[in-house]
Amino acid sequence: MNNQKIRGNTIKYKDLNQQKEEAILLVHGHPFNHTMWKYQYETLKNFRLILPDLKGYGKSDFNFDKIYIEGQALDLALLLDELKIEKIHLIGLSMGGQIIVEFQRLFPHRVRSLIICASTPNAETKESYAKRLALAGSILEKGMLEYTKEDIHKYINLEEAGGNSEVYRHLFKMMAETETKGAVASHRGRAERRNNFEYLKKIKIPTLVIAGEKDYFFNVRDVKKVAEEIPDSQFVIIEKSGHLPNMERPELFNRTLNEFYEEIVPAVNFFATTWLRNGQGREEKKE
Repeated sequence: MNNQKIRGNTIKYKDLNQQKEEAILLVHGHPFNHTMWKYQYETLKNFRLILPDLKGYGKSDFNFDKIYIEGQALDLALLLDELKIEKIHLIGLSMGGQIIVEFQRLFPHRVRSLIICASTPNAETKESYAKRLALAGSILEKGMLEYTKEDIHKYINLEEAGGNSEVYRHLFKMMAETETKGAVASHRGRAERRNNFEYLKKIKIPTLVIAGEKDYFFNVRDVKKVAEEIPDSQFVIIEKSGHLPNMERPELFNRTLNEFYEEIVPAVNFFATTWLRNGQGREEKKE
């Protein structure tokens, strides 16, 4: 991975397909790292892919008291400055979806398109604020390994994925290896995030919103409201998926990405993926 000092802190990131003109920044959720997107590397091989470990996660610096959504968005903009990338396509899942909406609000002139997955940009309610801080305290006490053992079932649809699958093992590793202090700092800062729901009406760029049918954290109804607020956005449900449709149902998720990008970036060739050659269907799409 590459290193970059951003506001005095080390951010680790991958920079794939550097010769490509169109670039996508893929922003992971909590408590994950950039490897959650490895299921998309092949299908997005005609784009330059920027894959950071966010502050607090993966191999990036994690020793903070609070990590704010706004700060994450600013750090990503500064990383793109260092890479001499002015305009970018954004994909974000869960917390990553909240970060890319904040990025769009702060730097609208830099964003070509948005894909918001399993996420809503609302602020915390009084009740959810208290629950998030309580969760931060619980994780601080027990550590991320124990948290993972107790709560991993909330992140994935085990009826489909199974507890012995490669995806489950990958998810367990990402969660358990997240530094406890980074996870706690992120929860504390995320509790303070602004309400960007009203801002959605102002988004005027191509946007795709994706929901997992069985998502424990963000139900389909609430994610659909995000799409309804953004003018001319597209909305897709990935059936049988939990919170991580890009990992749980990668063939269908990747097909959704390709159809979106084929429409908005027609100069890029998207046609060499296995699922297209196999002629798999798209029954998981709902509008």
